[in-house]
Amino acid sequence: MGCPDWPTCFGQWVPPTSVNQLPPDYKEVYSEYRHNKNVKFARYLTLIGMDKTAHQLLNDEDIREEADFNAAKTWVEYMNRLVGVTIGLFIIALFWRSIQFRLSHPKIFAFSLITLLAVIFQGWFGSIVVSTNLTAWTITIHMFLALAIVAILFYLLDLSKPEDNNSLIEGTRLLNWVLIACMFTLFIQIFLGTNLREVIDQIASSLIPRDQWIVEAGDTFIIHRSFSWLVVILHLFLLYLLRKTRGNKALPLSLIILILGTLLTGSGMAYFNVPAFLQPLHLVLATITFGIQLHMYFNLNIKDKLVFDKLK
Repeated sequence: MGCPDWPTCFGQWVPPTSVNQLPPDYKEVYSEYRHNKNVKFARYLTLIGMDKTAHQLLNDEDIREEADFNAAKTWVEYMNRLVGVTIGLFIIALFWRSIQFRLSHPKIFAFSLITLLAVIFQGWFGSIVVSTNLTAWTITIHMFLALAIVAILFYLLDLSKPEDNNSLIEGTRLLNWVLIACMFTLFIQIFLGTNLREVIDQIASSLIPRDQWIVEAGDTFIIHRSFSWLVVILHLFLLYLLRKTRGNKALPLSLIILILGTLLTGSGMAYFNVPAFLQPLHLVLATITFGIQLHMYFNLNIKDKLVFDKLK
C-alpha cells in the first residue's frame, strides 16, 4: 500500500519522499478514493454472482483503513509499477511485430494478442489489489495472472525458435509425463504457499510477535512444508531421466538448483522467523522454476515451430 491510488502515486507521477509533501487529511482522502473504486468493482462482482464478496468488500472497515506513509514502501511500489510499464511496452512491441504473421502463422498473432489483453487486465487488476487494501484473494489472483502471462510468453518463445535449434533435450514419453507431474505439483505448491501467505498476513495484522508466526500458522504451514518433499522427489526423478538423455544439460541442472533454492528459502523462513527479504526471494525462485519447466515442456512438445528466416 505504498501508493494508495493508481496509476499515479498520491496523485503524483513522481511519488513523495516525505509525509510533509502530503496534505494533512491524506488518509481520509485516499480511503474515500479507494472506497469509491471498490463500489464500482463490487458491481462487477454482483453481476457474476459474488454477492457475499461484494458485500464484504464494501463493509469491511479494515479495507478502508489507510496505512501510514512509508517512503520505502512507496518507492518499492513505484519501482514495481515502472517495471510493469516497461513490460507492457515490450508486449505492445511484441504484438505489433506479430501482426505481419496473422495470416502465415496465426498462433503467433493470436497468443501475442492474448498476452497484450492479459497484461492490460493485469494492470487494471493491480489497481484493484490496491483499492481493496491488499485483500488476500486479490493478491492470489494477481500472482496467478502473472504466472499465466509467463506461460504464454514461454510458449511464444519456443514457438518462434529457429528450426535448426529445436532440441535442447531429447524427450521420451516417460520424461514428458514426469515433467507434467513436476509442473502440476509445483503449481499446487505455489497455491498452498498463497494460502500460507494469507494466514501469515492475518497473523501479522493481529500484532502477534514474528517469532510466533509459523507456530500460529499451524496445519497450513505443515501441509505446505510436507508437500514440498513431493516436489523435490519428483524433480530428482526428472533430473535422473534427463541425465539419461542426449542434449543440453544446463537447463535441467538449473531447474534442480532452483528447486533446492526454493526449498532452502522456505526453510529459512520457517527457522528464522519469516525474514522479510526471504519472502519475495522464495516466490521469485518458484516463479522462475515454473517458467523453466514450461520452457522444457514446450521445447519437447511444440511441433509447428517457425523457420528463423521467416522472423527476419
